[in-house]
Amino acid sequence: MDIFLIILAGIFIVISIIGSIVPGLPGPPIGMIGVILLHITDKVDISLTTLIVCAVLTILVSILDYYLPIYSTKKFGGSKFAVRGSIIGMVVGFLFTPIGVILGTFLGAVIGELLNGSDMVNSLKIGSVTFLGTILGLGIKLMLCCSFVFIYVYYLVS
Repeated sequence: MDIFLIILAGIFIVISIIGSIVPGLPGPPIGMIGVILLHITDKVDISLTTLIVCAVLTILVSILDYYLPIYSTKKFGGSKFAVRGSIIGMVVGFLFTPIGVILGTFLGAVIGELLNGSDMVNSLKIGSVTFLGTILGLGIKLMLCCSFVFIYVYYLVS
């Protein structure tokens, strides 16, 4: 049974990396499930501290991933229309590839800012900042999921 759980944990952790990039798959929570599966085996002894740190980081990164594009839009002067547009663009982008989420967020912010009456230059600036916030969130998710790979390998080898 332990071998099955170790293999399943590895599958979950690999899926978490894919989920960091592909919309609709919550990468960090899936990776955390993999770490928990690894922990419940008798063959691997992951410390409680490691589990708690992973769980807290998973929650923070999951929240940050959705909040970062909105925060960056507001921080650099985007209107409520731009924030709402970026959220709508992100949701519509989920229907497409990961590029759809990134472009949807960007285009949604630009269109929202244009609807608010801003000029094209300012709208593109706000869209670019939103785009950078989305990319930053994706990078943070990817780093956390890669750390799950490190934890998996480290605890299996030690």
